[in-house]
Amino acid sequence: MVSIGAAARRVRAYGGQFLLLAVLTLVATLVISGVPRLVNGHAQQGLRAHLGTVAPQQRDVTYSSGPLVATDNGTSLAAHQNDLVTLEAGMPPVVRRMVEQRWFSGETAAGRVRGPDLAAKNLLVDLGLRSVTGIEEAGTLVEGRWPADAPKGQPVQVTLAADVARKLNLRVGSRLTLAPPGPVSPDSPIPVQVTVVGLFQPRDGADGFWDGLPPLLRVGEPEGDGEPFIAVGVVDGAALNRQAVAGWPLTFSWRYRLGAGGIDVRGLDQVIDGLQQMTRETAGRNLVQGLDIPLRAFSAEVASARTVLGVIAAGVLATLTGLVVLAAGLLARRRRAEFTLLRARGGARTASAGRSLAEVLLVVPPAAVLGWLIGNLAPGAPGQTGWFAVAATILVVSVLPVATLAASNGGVGRRDLVRVRPSARRLTVEAGLLLLAGIATVLLRRRGLTPGEVDPLLVSVPVLLAVAAAVVAMRVYPWPLRLVSRLAARARGSVAFLGTARAGRSVVAVPLVVVVLAIATAAFCAVTAAGVEASRDRAASRMVPGDALILGDRIAPDTGAELERLPGVRAATPVLYEAGQRLAKDATGTDTRLGGVTVLLVDGPALARMVREADVEVAVPAALRTPVGEAGPLPAVVSPAVAAELADAGLDGSAFVTVQGQRYEFRVAERVENFPLLRADSSRFVILPWQSLPRRDYAAVPTGFLVAGDGLDAEALRGVGDAGQSRFQTGGTVTGRERPRGVEVLTFADTRRQLGEGGANGVLAFGFVAGAAGGTALGLLAIAFTVLAGARERGQVLSRLRTLGLSRRQWRGLLVVELAPLVGVSVVTGALVGTALPLLLTPVLGLSAFTDGVEVRVAFEPGLVAGVVALGAVALGFAVAVEALNNRRMRLGEVLRLGEES
Repeated sequence: MVSIGAAARRVRAYGGQFLLLAVLTLVATLVISGVPRLVNGHAQQGLRAHLGTVAPQQRDVTYSSGPLVATDNGTSLAAHQNDLVTLEAGMPPVVRRMVEQRWFSGETAAGRVRGPDLAAKNLLVDLGLRSVTGIEEAGTLVEGRWPADAPKGQPVQVTLAADVARKLNLRVGSRLTLAPPGPVSPDSPIPVQVTVVGLFQPRDGADGFWDGLPPLLRVGEPEGDGEPFIAVGVVDGAALNRQAVAGWPLTFSWRYRLGAGGIDVRGLDQVIDGLQQMTRETAGRNLVQGLDIPLRAFSAEVASARTVLGVIAAGVLATLTGLVVLAAGLLARRRRAEFTLLRARGGARTASAGRSLAEVLLVVPPAAVLGWLIGNLAPGAPGQTGWFAVAATILVVSVLPVATLAASNGGVGRRDLVRVRPSARRLTVEAGLLLLAGIATVLLRRRGLTPGEVDPLLVSVPVLLAVAAAVVAMRVYPWPLRLVSRLAARARGSVAFLGTARAGRSVVAVPLVVVVLAIATAAFCAVTAAGVEASRDRAASRMVPGDALILGDRIAPDTGAELERLPGVRAATPVLYEAGQRLAKDATGTDTRLGGVTVLLVDGPALARMVREADVEVAVPAALRTPVGEAGPLPAVVSPAVAAELADAGLDGSAFVTVQGQRYEFRVAERVENFPLLRADSSRFVILPWQSLPRRDYAAVPTGFLVAGDGLDAEALRGVGDAGQSRFQTGGTVTGRERPRGVEVLTFADTRRQLGEGGANGVLAFGFVAGAAGGTALGLLAIAFTVLAGARERGQVLSRLRTLGLSRRQWRGLLVVELAPLVGVSVVTGALVGTALPLLLTPVLGLSAFTDGVEVRVAFEPGLVAGVVALGAVALGFAVAVEALNNRRMRLGEVLRLGEES
């Protein structure tokens, strides 16, 4: 029977060692409970930020009906409005919790409207009537009032958007006659009188409330000559219901705005499934929703981030396990004499293990509970990791009794004075470990994995490779040290000889493995993070292969000269982008019956100069840099899919493509998988050299400009682009009716910053930072364990050498020479493993979700060498400092008198 009081006294006597074991237990359970919370918290923040960047209308779920004829009971509009609650109640619960706003609208089809104010401008207009809930909160009256239900026989009251009224020459008080839509028949409703009673403007025209077809805030342009303008006016619900009773067909829509407030990132897949379920079960209505697309993109990022975090967590937890083994072994070795005496006094073999179990039960479970509670204070939703914490606690509790059994059965001789040949059993285990690591690596590459899941094979391969590399290093590194020791024996001085001899005979199996694991985890995080950053640079260069990109409809060609006159702009080159173009066999337009292609025109030499000046990583194919005036078909750069189809059709030497209504002959000159200015998923494209285009009646007009420069002002670029777009629209014989949509300005800096922000980038960054910092800290702690494990033996040797005249400076030099090989081999081996792991794992981690689809390629980083050297120097200095502090605490003179083993 083990006395609790006696166990408590022994814990107090060896308080430092038991405190170390308790701290490691606390850290392990803190990591197990706290890290999932932090990950979920970062993911939740990222989801809110991600949905905040989604256009409001893309977050809407809209049900709509076809044209319906009302009954004669006068309740048709109210009855359908009640469906706003019914439809929401029928949504899956995970989607229903996300609903923040809801609107109901009913409207008539647009019918021909006439009136004196329209006739004054000779305007042909079709007007629809719409009633929508919440419009008085979303709009602000400019003049007049909101519509009300007029008495029977009075004109229908309508309120118009101020811009719509101005364009149609209408004002408050304008009277109109509205005819029912469709052809006139005896059953058609009679025309109604309409009066404009108010003008409004939106509080926020971009909040998505005003989206709908036809739009409320602007006039629809005629589709051809003799066609009418399309406008929509706002009416009261009762007035619309009166029109329904009169026989006017109505269409209804029920719209729900979804937000991030009611969504839990842990249930993201359920939300996506719920949206898909709603798409399948529409209750006879049309359903439009686009939220599943950004949610799927975010889910892919989270899945990839969780996969990477699984690899990092496996390395950290394996390192902590190794540290626990080292701490327990150190404690057992310090008490070896106690266990031997207990056995000599007649105690059973398990008596010492039972004593250690009683002691560790007083320390480890409370530390585990404390770590779990502290981890639960972290912000974020909890993860399902309770059983992992229990398993970790049981593991730590069992380590010390096992180490006690091993220590009580071992000898007490000085093992550093003999060269121990490894047993056949140990060699078999090590060979089996190497074979297992190789097989697991091959299986992982062939099988792949499901991102986002904790794959046992994925998390075990990095640990197995690190352990295998440590075993190889442990067997190899003593041989060159022994050779150096022989050479040092022939030289003058004893420091180098004694240091290398002791380093070559030291037994460092477990410490070396733990250090390699820790450093490999830190190096993996650093190298993978650098690879992701470099891939984001390439992604930004693909989207903006310059310092800025201006995109619009058609922009006047002289806009390039205007841009070059802006401060900071060095050069501007035009680009032309057209999607959905058909390929033809000849100049007359005979269809090839091949799929549509995206056409891109670039000035090859100007683009090559542009990317050099902007210092972006973009290669311009030689086919696009052909000289001006070259005869024959244009040399084109095409995608592999288009090239294969043209080759099969025998058109790779001559085919035609339409650009802005003009056909150009081209030939396949080069094939590329992707090209800047095109989407990452573009697989069908034709790129032509602008400088080689033949003369035509209508020259190609740019749809954008690439700009190179320093300190660019995006607003100034936008102003010049808008002016160029308006100049082209109004400068020809036929001018546009509406002001063109404003140009879009993308800068390389903003594009690069957006790639690194938002989404699940916070989760990934947290994993890399925590893994690198934690791996480095645990590596230094493992080195400290390594030093302390052999401190007693080194102290005895140093005490003898000090009595023989070894100076304090020589003593420090001897420490450096003895510890440097172990520290250097550990750090270098861990760094090599950490560098190799990304090459092995990045193809299966799905990190392209964070780089806009660009494949993540891990390359050699010169800074890694400097980092390894610096880390090695820090680790060696730390090891020497720990050894010196320990020797000062033990007092070298007392080491010879107390516990001398000779």
